[in-house]
Amino acid sequence: MNRLRLGVNVDHVATIRNARGGRHPDPVRAAKVAIAAGCDGITAHLREDRRHIRDDDMARLKAEIDKPLNFEMAATEEMVAIVLKTRPHAVCLVPEKRTERTTEGGLDVVRQRSQLAPVVHELKHAGIKVSLFIGAAPAQIEMAAELGAPVIEIHTGSWCDALTEGRTKEAGAEWQLIRDGALLAASVGLEVHAGHGLDYATAETIAALPQVVELNIGHFLIGEAVFEGLAESVKFMRAAMERGRNKARKETA
Repeated sequence: MNRLRLGVNVDHVATIRNARGGRHPDPVRAAKVAIAAGCDGITAHLREDRRHIRDDDMARLKAEIDKPLNFEMAATEEMVAIVLKTRPHAVCLVPEKRTERTTEGGLDVVRQRSQLAPVVHELKHAGIKVSLFIGAAPAQIEMAAELGAPVIEIHTGSWCDALTEGRTKEAGAEWQLIRDGALLAASVGLEVHAGHGLDYATAETIAALPQVVELNIGHFLIGEAVFEGLAESVKFMRAAMERGRNKARKETA
């Protein structure tokens, strides 16, 4: 079973910075701290309204970090142009609404096929790894494969929310959907990532799914950094992920 990668999202370091203006705290510095602590890559979402990450943040991240940069973005002409100029290692296409606080679910790739297909094609042609952020419904996974994206990132927010709010039956159903979705995606040749709402406990749980090769986590880690420091939070997350992976190894041995 391969080592599970951890991508750290630094968006909300920029949120804190932008609340007051100026340059502090610096998301690029945060990225370097996370990398030194053991993460495998950095994720940042350049939103259309620039509410947290800004254009110069993306340029500096690409220039200054020594791990892969995962550029989250809406599938718009503006963002495609920025990506082709920045040339990150990977792009994750996500839904985006100007009124939302955070990403509220996955892309509907079935309904948005005509919009997404040319974007996926253009980015792949440019040599950029493309991921689609989707729910784990079979129709979404099958369409992601049909669109030619090599990677999906399964939206785990509904499962995490149900657990947090004590909706046990709903959490169980969401977990089964994620498990089955990861199996289906791997069976049709997709690389499987997961993210949104994950904390130490849920990351440990999902780490036991052998089909999942990468977790992308941001808000929780930045929140914990207030109390523990970012480096320690990343180390604690890595340890939780390893516990989950090791449990799966023992069960399959």
